[in-house]
Amino acid sequence: MFFLEVSVGQYLGVGGMSVVGQLAPIFKGVGYSAIMMVFLENVYYIIVITWTLFYLFNTFMDLPSLPWSDCSKGNGTWATVSCWAPESGIPYAESVAAMHNISEADTETAVEQFWKNEVLHASGGIEEIGEVQWDLFICLIVAWALVYGFIWKGLHNSGKLLWVCAVFPYIILSILCVKALTLEGASEGLKFLFTPEWERLYEAEVWIDGGTQIFFSYGVGIGSLLALGSYNKFHHNCHRDAIFVCCVNSFTSIFSACVIFSILGYMAHQKGVEVGEVVQSGPALAFLVYPEVVLAIAPSPFWAFLFFIMLLNLGLDTQFSSVESLMTGLVDNWPEQLRPHRKKFTLGMTVFMCLLGLPMITRGGIYVFQLMDFYAASGLSLLWCVFFQTIAICWVFGAKKFYLCIEEMIGYRVSMYWYVCWVFLAPAFMVFIFVFYFVRYSPITMGAYHYPAWGEVLGFAISLSSMLWVPGYAIYYLLSTKGSWSEVLRQGVTPVIKPRKEAVMAEEKARLTCQDVRDVEMNIEADLSDDSCDSYDSKRCLGEDL
Repeated sequence: MFFLEVSVGQYLGVGGMSVVGQLAPIFKGVGYSAIMMVFLENVYYIIVITWTLFYLFNTFMDLPSLPWSDCSKGNGTWATVSCWAPESGIPYAESVAAMHNISEADTETAVEQFWKNEVLHASGGIEEIGEVQWDLFICLIVAWALVYGFIWKGLHNSGKLLWVCAVFPYIILSILCVKALTLEGASEGLKFLFTPEWERLYEAEVWIDGGTQIFFSYGVGIGSLLALGSYNKFHHNCHRDAIFVCCVNSFTSIFSACVIFSILGYMAHQKGVEVGEVVQSGPALAFLVYPEVVLAIAPSPFWAFLFFIMLLNLGLDTQFSSVESLMTGLVDNWPEQLRPHRKKFTLGMTVFMCLLGLPMITRGGIYVFQLMDFYAASGLSLLWCVFFQTIAICWVFGAKKFYLCIEEMIGYRVSMYWYVCWVFLAPAFMVFIFVFYFVRYSPITMGAYHYPAWGEVLGFAISLSSMLWVPGYAIYYLLSTKGSWSEVLRQGVTPVIKPRKEAVMAEEKARLTCQDVRDVEMNIEADLSDDSCDSYDSKRCLGEDL
């Protein structure tokens, strides 16, 4: 799917909502669905960067140590009686938690309580939304200012920045990995990571999380790959790049997982509990695991600074691509109105999305964030969008036809493996996950907290805000297009491609080459000329209207 989206964007030279509509007009709603998803993603993903900036600024607040290094630093503010930091050297029997008859397994580390009580000021649930946290509000403003500062001209003009954002995290992650693997209990964490729990395959959440995590980590379905692919030169080898990027992405996921679970093993060893009981999975994981390991590396503030700079790079890299995808999709769909005012339009959109993010920096913001993370641009809505995008490109436009488009770009025909994946395996996989989710449905939770019924309804409404564009636009197209039902349906599945100049040149070059072959072969009275050129004519990518 990664290769398919990049190559489509590269071939047409445009991104966003206009792409699928060119290949299959009746499916143009897929583009609107993707734009809606990436809009929602931009609203909530920036909160991760906001939290990162908060930690980055606080790294310098208690030199030469860190604010979350010991429970005593939070006395009277964020530390409660259940706080106990094993690395502080105070035995559990002499801790405040023991004095209040709190069991060792029920204690929380300074890192955990700093996160919950200082960063989030978390309330009891989404019902208690509370007031805006002004320190997080300042960090949110800074985060959006950084994003706008780098994408106002367009992401394709920020190549050097992207190289820094891509390479720097590997350096820091490698250093943290070396330290994490030497921690006591790291082996238990790695054992937990690589030991399968087969019974969990019966849980719908595992499948929906696994499938959407793959799509989300590769950027599939939200338009960013179409937008970035559109900046490639027409004859760029996107096949080679797709394989390389996907391999690096998978390696990075495994590599970072090893670091995380090594630290989780260390934390479990310190508290004397099982690895699975240390912390709950979710958006907080990075802010609980990595701040723990930097405490074991001297000087801690220096390594904390490098880690949060790394996390900031990763977050900004993702946000850059998402915002660029949104801007490209909107500008390409209304080029005459928006392209001359792209900078002002981008500024207006960043301010608007910043305001929409305010509920997620309140005391109940983490619950709103979790709801957005689960329903907005992942799970059902993402699978729905990618499924119909695949159907539009590979079944309506035609995977075989697009094979020839790819051949025109890169100069050789790719393996049939891609055809089988695009036409059969990927759609079947998505249908299976979608159906299995409803068959084995379980309500959304956050640790021990269960969302109220209206919270789940709100979540499904968020998903439907992007999903309904696909059938909605199809119905609109059928009702608004003139002609009989059969004529309208035929028009709806007939491509209306606006090819980039290089695509037209490649097509014409192939035609001229074929005509030269005809002339030469006619001169030598060969019988193969008609077969070879007729074969080409039947495989044309762009159609006779050129």
